[in-house]
Amino acid sequence: MNFVGAIDQGTTSTRFVVVDRTGRIVAIDQREHTQIYPRPGWVEHDPMEIWRATA
Repeated sequence: MNFVGAIDQGTTSTRFVVVDRTGRIVAIDQREHTQIYPRPGWVEHDPMEIWRATA
């Protein structure tokens, strides 16, 4: 059986989804990112935290 994996890099989390040949989701995982607010109206993320959640 063949599978395809996809990374969804969002603003608040990283999600990884595995689907089979019919498009059925067979696995999913999500890791949230810390939101850093250095000033009102700004948001930043630690790129190494995102990398660790993805890798």
